[in-house]
Amino acid sequence: MTQKHDIQNHADIELMMRTFYGSLLTNEEIAPVFANTDFEAHMPHMIAFWSFVLLDEEGYKTNVFDKHVHLPIKEHHFEIWLEHFERTVKTLFEGEKADLALSRAQTISYTFKKKLESMGRFN
Repeated sequence: MTQKHDIQNHADIELMMRTFYGSLLTNEEIAPVFANTDFEAHMPHMIAFWSFVLLDEEGYKTNVFDKHVHLPIKEHHFEIWLEHFERTVKTLFEGEKADLALSRAQTISYTFKKKLESMGRFN
């Protein structure tokens, strides 16, 4: 069995994002949410975001919530998103940055869900 390493660079983030969305989009509950998303065009933005979050790389300035608020997100989608994200990270990596990725994903999920609830999206 190969030993896992921690998230160290841009290539690791790209592997994480491509693996994560490859997995997530197989879920028939959540795939329709992203039906109109061009993932090849969006991938550099997702990599830049997670590089900013995990590697302190400069350059990501966009409001992530605003980029997602228009999507037809349902309350139960957060659990699915987080499950796929956590499985991806735990399968590929281990270490301080991997733990940080898991923690940040939980925070992002919670924050997005609360903001959408306050907007009346789940009533």
